[in-house]
Amino acid sequence: MTETSTATPQADTDAYRSVWTHLRELEFRQGYADIDGVRTRFVEAGSSDKPDVIMLHGTGGHWETFAPNLAALAEHYHCVAVDMVGNGFSDKPDYDYEIAVYVRQILGVMAHFDMDSAHFIGMSLGAWVCAAIAVEHPERVDKVILMSPAGLIATASNMARIRAERTEAVNNPTWESIHKVFEHLIADESNRIPDIIALRQAIYQRTDTRETIDHLLILQDAQARDRNLIPEADWTTITAPTMVVASGKDHGEYQSTAHIVAGLIPNSEVFAMPEVRHWPHFEDPDSFNPAALEFLAK
Repeated sequence: MTETSTATPQADTDAYRSVWTHLRELEFRQGYADIDGVRTRFVEAGSSDKPDVIMLHGTGGHWETFAPNLAALAEHYHCVAVDMVGNGFSDKPDYDYEIAVYVRQILGVMAHFDMDSAHFIGMSLGAWVCAAIAVEHPERVDKVILMSPAGLIATASNMARIRAERTEAVNNPTWESIHKVFEHLIADESNRIPDIIALRQAIYQRTDTRETIDHLLILQDAQARDRNLIPEADWTTITAPTMVVASGKDHGEYQSTAHIVAGLIPNSEVFAMPEVRHWPHFEDPDSFNPAALEFLAK
């Protein structure tokens, strides 16, 4: 269990941190939308007359992973981050959540918010979904930021690790088991803030999460994974300008994928973040936010 101190912070570097550290001065709206029968949780920030940005989390995630980024991006963009189907506090229907299911939901989100096209920012599973939309619906995608991208390759060992970790955490959602999940997501212990662990614990304690965990983890099964992976040839068809974030302390599979897809996508660039793991935007927003804004403004 992570220990927290009740002592008064002595310096800015020791100041108390939470999700609200990032959101407390931001004007935003959390809500739910019916997207093709799925009650979908979202957060919206920034004026609707600004260019649109859709933000997608990783497996088992929720919109709060983008809490450190919303204020900076909402100054210039209309931002919508969602809990994808089967994830977070959105509905968890009784069917497998393969990539086509996520793509259909996000296109529905775009229709709900009257978006003809948008910039996309995705992390891990979210990056996979972003890339699939860029391949299948290029007219809907302006620019793309892919962080810790999945969707090109998959090793049996990494799939087994993810399935074992998440299943254990859902079946036994103690603080310790949830914290263990975040050891693979965030490199620096000080960035594994209690808020984010508590949110994931609340999700994993839900009955609907426990009942649908196999649907959520379907992409960790080899046969399902193989039929959902995006072939190299399809990555080369992505026409949207793309920034690929390479996290230096991430699992080797994601590091390899980042550099390979950056080489495949014709109009792409790599932004290296050597000191972070699987959640680069959350762990080091002071580096990520300016880089994202510069890229989107080009």
